[in-house]
Amino acid sequence: MFSLLLLCPPDAADALDAELWEAGAAGIIEEPGARCAFFDEPSEPAALLARFAAYQPELRVEPDIDWEERTRSSFPPLEIGRRFFLAPPWNTQPTPPGRLRLVIEPGMGCGTGWHPCTQLCLEAMEEYLAPATPFVDVGCGSAILAVAAGLLGAACVAACDIDHEAVSLARARFNLPLFTGSADALAPRIAGLVAANISSAAAEELAPELNRLRRPGGIIVVSGFPLDDEPALPFPVRHRLSRLGWSCLVC
Repeated sequence: MFSLLLLCPPDAADALDAELWEAGAAGIIEEPGARCAFFDEPSEPAALLARFAAYQPELRVEPDIDWEERTRSSFPPLEIGRRFFLAPPWNTQPTPPGRLRLVIEPGMGCGTGWHPCTQLCLEAMEEYLAPATPFVDVGCGSAILAVAAGLLGAACVAACDIDHEAVSLARARFNLPLFTGSADALAPRIAGLVAANISSAAAEELAPELNRLRRPGGIIVVSGFPLDDEPALPFPVRHRLSRLGWSCLVC
């Protein structure tokens, strides 16, 4: 077995994890400012070094270890906000009283609940998504926000992403109306809460579509960017949440 140590800025971690799983990683652990991905011997080190050259990869020969257990230990269960209990599928710890169990497979796609932006979105949703409110997630990735909306009692849930692989993975795991595409495929004024956990540039580009989807008096939750790179949005910010240098805007 060998591993690649890849230098990775926080805002690229989810995308890198997804690409590493696609490349055949047997396990991934987080290190400060980096990701360490483990590969079985049949993998081609030279091809992987070339594929991930932008991350300054360092090749390591690994001793025999239980990489599966090591990877699992990197994703402990978390209590998020007042209501959510995030857990990977292998975790058997009981759900704390009064919390909703949100089960997400790490590496399914962008949008793991272990990232601060996803956690901020979940906290905003539990505050602003009233029961029986229609919900739309634009750029859904792993569909974690769509799953959470269902747990919170949304009247209906729809989600989309331009990454077909992410949508396919989420569809295989969750019984939700997910589609490959963007917000312009949805009818206007269909959601009481619209969420978009995307980059700052994408938020600015999609802002008119997000506003088009929102019902009068509805809420838009936008995240996925650092505090020093918040998007310029054409609608007022009602509430700003932040954690570890990341931002979430409730509009």
